[in-house]
Amino acid sequence: MPETEHLGLLGRESPESAHPGRRLSELVEQAARCTTDCCGASSTVSDCGAERPAAVTHPDLAGLVSVQLRSGDGPIPAALERGAPVDSGDLLREERWPEYRAVALDAGVRSSVTLPFRRSGLAVTLSLYSFRPGVLEDVPHGPARALGDLAATCIVRDRSYRDALTQLGQLGAALRTRPVVDQACGIVMHVLACDADTAFTVLRRISQTTNRKLSDVASAVVDRRGRGLEDELVSLSN
Repeated sequence: MPETEHLGLLGRESPESAHPGRRLSELVEQAARCTTDCCGASSTVSDCGAERPAAVTHPDLAGLVSVQLRSGDGPIPAALERGAPVDSGDLLREERWPEYRAVALDAGVRSSVTLPFRRSGLAVTLSLYSFRPGVLEDVPHGPARALGDLAATCIVRDRSYRDALTQLGQLGAALRTRPVVDQACGIVMHVLACDADTAFTVLRRISQTTNRKLSDVASAVVDRRGRGLEDELVSLSN
């Protein structure tokens, strides 16, 4: 498959692909397919130090990722620290990362390379593995790098999109509840003969002391037209 088709598949829009785990799964599958002598791939993502989801093309590779995340030692932590690709041409002769090396050799992996990608506080890694030594030297300059760049960009874009949807939902909720809050403020202003700021402060105090949403408090005030609330409102306004 041409590189442009791999990029097109990875960057496509769909509700499923917008999930970080789905993006990582697509990344490792496409990167493994377009890399010669690659026996599998793994990818991780962390957002400002938050939990790091991972994806692998084969279950045996999950151990290679978990041992690094648990120990903080291996190509993935090294690549993130250096901000540059980290490779091992032959793990049989590798002296670094003893735990990672043991797990990799047990899985039959002889060489690996890890590429880091950083975007807006987000860190993505792409690791490629081979059963043969010395065959992954060109990976940092090949299509896998372009795929990793695109995946990191897509995950940041997806995060921004989700944040925007959350803010839009919050704004919509605020707009829907604003009329009833304004009505409740008007009732409180009438009962207490106070200004709008004081009325809103009273409603907010009721919300905090009763552990109820401001909109629920406002609805109760409006439903009762302030009847029976005079003493409570006066005490909260002092």
